Amino acid sequence: VQLQASGGGLVQAGGSLRLSCAASGRTFSNYLMGWFRQAPGKEREFVAAIPWSGRSTYYSDSVKGRFTIFRDNAKNTVYLQMNSLKPEDTAVYFCAAKDYIGYNYYRSPSDYDYWGQGTQVTVSS
Repeated sequence: VQLQASGGGLVQAGGSLRLSCAASGRTFSNYLMGWFRQAPGKEREFVAAIPWSGRSTYYSDSVKGRFTIFRDNAKNTVYLQMNSLKPEDTAVYFCAAKDYIGYNYYRSPSDYDYWGQGTQVTVSS
């Protein structure tokens, strides 16, 4: 599957952005989808995940209550709605897909099979 992330940009603290990740190539609903981010000099970290059904969602503690992941299987797209952004949210955001139909979730980058190219999010103070 090919993944194309978009929607990043520059926003002031307290603002909002919505990231999109469009998938192509294989049956989108067969994949667990995740969002990760990587700040300069830091390791890639888990942000959120949503299984194939979209009936449950999982978040890192740092974004819980501010970010929302959701998917539209008919449009082969997963989204990350980011509200109440903070300067520490500044990073390159990546979407990822894991070939998995189940109800567990995975938070390690090594668990995912496919990656998008990343989109920059910069939050100014």
